[in-house]
Amino acid sequence: MEQAPMDGEEGRLIEGRLTQQVIGGFYAVYNELGPGFLESVYVNAMVIALGELGLKAAREVPLEVRFRSKVVGQFRADLLVEGRLILEVKAVSHLAIPHEVQLVNYLRATGIQVGLLLNFGPRAELRRRVLQTDD
Repeated sequence: MEQAPMDGEEGRLIEGRLTQQVIGGFYAVYNELGPGFLESVYVNAMVIALGELGLKAAREVPLEVRFRSKVVGQFRADLLVEGRLILEVKAVSHLAIPHEVQLVNYLRATGIQVGLLLNFGPRAELRRRVLQTDD
């Protein structure tokens, strides 16, 4: 359900071009700012970097979790890029399983297929997660 990096038929990454652009923006921000700032600083910097790449990024996007057509939870994704890629930004010593679970839950709640977990910690880290659909 959570990790299927290839689009089976063509062998290409789902949203590969978009994720490649975002990853480039991530490293540009990390290299320029370095570690030590709050997550909000990195989110703001990512919006600028992605905008310079011609990408639209919305901040603090509300997400609803529904059960039997009723809202049972609400979250906010750090960034939604081009309406089809969720970015979860961290500034921690290292990424952990709960961070990945959070991203996968955002994918499940929205039906968006791809998300990136970006860590601006002492060492730049990223994880890519894909929500596998039953198409």
